[in-house]
Amino acid sequence: MRQGSGGQAVIRFRAAGVSLLLAHLLLVGWLTLRPLDVPWMTAANLQPFAGIKADLSLGPVVAARRIGKELLLLAPLGVLLPLAGGRLLVSPWASLTRTVAAGALISLAIELGQTAVPGQVVDVDSLFLNTVGIGLAHVLIVPAWRSRLRRRERQGHSLPGPGRERSRTSRGVAASHGHGSGHGTQGSTPTISRVGIAP
Repeated sequence: MRQGSGGQAVIRFRAAGVSLLLAHLLLVGWLTLRPLDVPWMTAANLQPFAGIKADLSLGPVVAARRIGKELLLLAPLGVLLPLAGGRLLVSPWASLTRTVAAGALISLAIELGQTAVPGQVVDVDSLFLNTVGIGLAHVLIVPAWRSRLRRRERQGHSLPGPGRERSRTSRGVAASHGHGSGHGTQGSTPTISRVGIAP
């Protein structure tokens, strides 16, 4: 059975998604879990939205830089997790829920890991902003990507390949010539009915 171009694209995207997902997680782990030699550290923030309020009090430029960094840190997971899954026929809400939940667990694991790393500060607002970034990336990219691949998949199954089309055409022409002229190699041999002779 010939596989549609959309199905082949899903396989290629899935392989690329797994590779990119692993590379991204390694990069995030290096950025967030490596020890830092700093002269002083702020206290851990365990109060929701306290860190965001503190960033906003520093002015729009500083707040945008700090909040944007947390939003973008794990945002690629919103695309890479569904890409590595390789599913086309899935509910958008179910996909969003699974992706956000998986991303939140990864962010939580990072925050818990930072408790044992010198120089890294635990911030509950980072967990919130990371999760929001994952959800936004998923909503903005994944539904359109899946819709495009589904269209390609339908086109691949509905349109025959060039070789199959030529083969069908040639067989049809040969059959029509055989029935029309009586010289076809697979046509029926004409017979003459016997006529009885009177005694």
